[in-house]
Amino acid sequence: MPVITEHARAKVNLTLRVLGKRGDGYHELESLVAFADAGDVVTLDLDASLGVRVSGPFGASIAGENLVRVTLDKLSEAEPGLRLGAVTLEKRLPVAAGIGGGSADAAAVLRAVRRANPDMADRVDWLGLASKLGADVPVCVHNGPAMMRGTGELLRPVDNLPLLDVVLVNPQVPVPADKTARVFRALAAAPVDPSPAPCKPLTFNSRAALLAFMAATGNDLLPPALGVVPEIRDVMAALKACVGVGHVALSGGGPTCFAVFPDEASARAAANQLYAEYPDWWAVATKLS
Repeated sequence: MPVITEHARAKVNLTLRVLGKRGDGYHELESLVAFADAGDVVTLDLDASLGVRVSGPFGASIAGENLVRVTLDKLSEAEPGLRLGAVTLEKRLPVAAGIGGGSADAAAVLRAVRRANPDMADRVDWLGLASKLGADVPVCVHNGPAMMRGTGELLRPVDNLPLLDVVLVNPQVPVPADKTARVFRALAAAPVDPSPAPCKPLTFNSRAALLAFMAATGNDLLPPALGVVPEIRDVMAALKACVGVGHVALSGGGPTCFAVFPDEASARAAANQLYAEYPDWWAVATKLS
């Protein structure tokens, strides 16, 4: 396998509860996560020299250290015998958008390298390495619906999550480099002791049951995120005005929002409508699973 391709799917927080701030400074979270068909594309060329090349509509938006390069370096340190190569990242997702783009890219590199080294796979602590790369990287390595706890390191897969047709929308406005830190500071969560308890098992017998759970749980980061990126309010209002829309929510700390529609056709119609009315926004119809 000289060339391996992995799809770095957008991570969407269907729900997000902040249980409190831990003594170590991190926040204890509980979040139901699903993944979109939309995403970046990561290609590992095993016959090329170690390096990273970035392309795609959002490639130039990456600021600071590229997490893909950091991942390659961490892999080299963890197991020098791993077969690595050149990584091409086609950046199709907005940066700093609340949909785990960088984390999904790092996770895609981990999956690609694991596939490239089947005889050495058991010599690397893949999830441990993922946790060191970022809170969202472990669930992105899993790459399927799951309930996250702790800072993201405790995962319980969610089987048979009903498929959702959604529209993802990002207003593409400048956001502070420390956006996520500002959102959590504004939340001012109360202290909590970190819980070692694993995530509770979840089963949704129907799409209606999943939507009811999402509506009842919500996203604790929405109020502080509105203070940091006020344009989120405009995006949510525009989504709520679309024909056939159901649940509307913020993913992570934003500013990307999502809306659930009854089927693919109505989601695509809504995305087209939003593109026509707000040409500066990024909007895509996709499926969550």
